[in-house]
Amino acid sequence: MKKHRTVIEHLARAGYTSRGIVYLIIGIFALLAAIGAGENKDSEGALQNLLSQPFGTILVALMIVGLIGYAMWRLIQSLADADDHGTSAKGLAVRAGLLTSAVVYSTLALFAISQIGLFSGGGGGGSGSGGGFAQTMTSFVGARPVALILAAIFLIVGGAHLWKAVKMKFEEHFVAQESTMKVLRPIAVSGLIARGMVFFILAFLLFYRGAEAGENGSSPPNIKDAMSFLQGLPMGSVLLGAMGIGIILFAVYSFCEAIWRRVNVGEAL
Repeated sequence: MKKHRTVIEHLARAGYTSRGIVYLIIGIFALLAAIGAGENKDSEGALQNLLSQPFGTILVALMIVGLIGYAMWRLIQSLADADDHGTSAKGLAVRAGLLTSAVVYSTLALFAISQIGLFSGGGGGGSGSGGGFAQTMTSFVGARPVALILAAIFLIVGGAHLWKAVKMKFEEHFVAQESTMKVLRPIAVSGLIARGMVFFILAFLLFYRGAEAGENGSSPPNIKDAMSFLQGLPMGSVLLGAMGIGIILFAVYSFCEAIWRRVNVGEAL
C-alpha cells in the first residue's frame, strides 16, 4: 500500500508539472499574440504545438502520463477528500469542482492520446481523430439549458480562483519555508487571478454565445476564444499581454505545486 501511495504522489506531482507546461505554452502564445508575433493557443493547441517539436511525440507521451496522474489526483481529492474539505455545502461544492477538473484533464489526456495515434494507428498529430473526439465532447452543450449551466459553473470556478487568491487559501496546502513562500505568494496570487478571469470570460461567452454554438454544431468557447475576446476590446493588446503574463505566472505556480504542495495520499487512501 505504501508503494502505491508513493506512485500516486509522483503521478500527482507529474500532473502539476504537465498542467504547468500546458499553461506556459498558452501564456507564451498569448503574449506573442499581444505584440503581433504569434497567435493564441488553447490547451489542445498547446499539445499540438508540443507535438510539432523535435521529439514531440515523446514529450506529449510524457505529458499524457502527467495529465492522467493529475486527473487521478483530482479524483482522490474529490472522492476521498484528501484536502479535508468536508461534507458541508461549501466543501461539497469544492469537491464537485475537483471532480470536474478530473473530467477536464482526463479529456485533455484522451485528446493527447488521439493526437499521437494510439487509438487510430496513425502517427504524429493528425487532426482527424482529435477533432472527432473534441466534437463528440462539445456536442453535450448543444442545448440552451446546458450552456447556461456551464456558464454558471465557469462563473463559480472563476470566483473560487479569485477567493483562493485574495484569501491566500493556497498557503494551506504548501509545505515550504517562509523565504520560499515570500517569493511564491505574489506568483500564486497573480496566476490564480489571471486564470479566474479566463473562467469569467468563458462564462460570459457561454452565456451569450454558447447556446447558438451548440445549435449550429460548432464548439463552445475555449481559452483561445477568451484570449481573442480580450484582444478585440479597446486596448486589447495590453489586456491580452497582461493576461498572458498572468497565465505564465499560473504555470510557474503549477510548477511550485509540483515541488512543494502537500499531497495527502496516505491520509486519503
